[in-house]
Amino acid sequence: QVQLVESGGGLVQPGGSLRLSCAASGFTFSSATMSWYRQAPGKERELVAAISTTGGGTSYADSVKGRFTISRDNAKNTVSLQMNSLKPEDTAVYYCNARRIIIATKYDYFGQGTQVTVSS
Repeated sequence: QVQLVESGGGLVQPGGSLRLSCAASGFTFSSATMSWYRQAPGKERELVAAISTTGGGTSYADSVKGRFTISRDNAKNTVSLQMNSLKPEDTAVYYCNARRIIIATKYDYFGQGTQVTVSS
């Protein structure tokens, strides 16, 4: 079955950096669009960054552009999110997402999430 396991979260001071990783298994990784979402307390889950199947295309939420970088390694079935210049408002649970399209139907899978806390 599809498994997505996030790691790399933690507590960091404002202005600091963290690198999140997601290990995927149970599906053809190179055929899935991969994304990172986050959900802060009392807020809806939001899309942070996405990367195409080949890694040639990326997109970011306006709030993280220029600070976050998404990347993937199709040989290792991993997707990462490098987060720099972190702000308190980046505090959230971060979720790895895999989207597969099979016969025009979208299938979304999420990991269990990793907590990122930005605080002094």
